[in-house]
Amino acid sequence: MKSISTYIEQTNLKPIFIDADVYQLVEDATKYEFHGICLPPFWVKKAHREISGRDIKLVTVIGFPLGYNMTETKIEEAKVALNDGADELDMVMNISAFKSGMPWVKIEMAKLANLSHQNEAILKVIIETAYLSDDEIIKACLLCRDAGVDFVKTSTGFASNGAKLEHIKLMRDTLPDYVGIKASGGIKDYKTAVELINAGANRIGTSSGVAIVEAARL
Repeated sequence: MKSISTYIEQTNLKPIFIDADVYQLVEDATKYEFHGICLPPFWVKKAHREISGRDIKLVTVIGFPLGYNMTETKIEEAKVALNDGADELDMVMNISAFKSGMPWVKIEMAKLANLSHQNEAILKVIIETAYLSDDEIIKACLLCRDAGVDFVKTSTGFASNGAKLEHIKLMRDTLPDYVGIKASGGIKDYKTAVELINAGANRIGTSSGVAIVEAARL
C-alpha cells in the first residue's frame, strides 16, 4: 500500500466553518502531504488562493447534503466551483429521484460528469449508502459507471452512518477498476482507514487525517 497520506482528502464541511479553517486545512495538507482538502463551496476561491501552486487537490461539494436540488441548480453550482478553482466535485446523488425509480438520475450524473471533464476536473457521486439496500447500492454504482462518473463515494457524513467495510467490498465488486471509490463518513482512525483501503477504497474522506497519518508513523 502507498503512504496512507496519499489516500486522504482532509475534510471540513461543518456548518460553522470559518475562514481560519481554510488556513488549517491547507497547512495540514501541506505538512502531511494529503491528496487534497474538501471544504464548502463558499470557501473554494479563498482556498484556491491559499493553495497557491502546492500539490494539493481542491475538492468541494455539489447538491450537499441532501442531493434533491434541481439538476440546473447543481450545474450552476458546479460551474461556479470550477471557475473558483475546484479540481474535484463531490455531488450528492438525487436519492429522492433514485428511490422513485426515475431515469433522470443517470442523466443528471452524465451532465455533471461531462461538465467536470470539459474542465479537466473529477466528478465523484455520493450515493449515501446509509439510505440504500445492498441491491440499491449495486444499482447506484452501475448508474455511476454508465454515466461516466470518476468515483463513487459512500457518504456525506450527515446521515445516520458512514463508510462500512461491507459496502466498500460490495462497491468494489460491482464497479470496474477505472471507477474509483471514496470512503467517507465516520473514519476516525488508522486501522479503519487501512481496512477500507484494503477492501477497495481509493480515497479516504475524513476530518481525522492528521491523527490517522500520525498513527501510521508510530
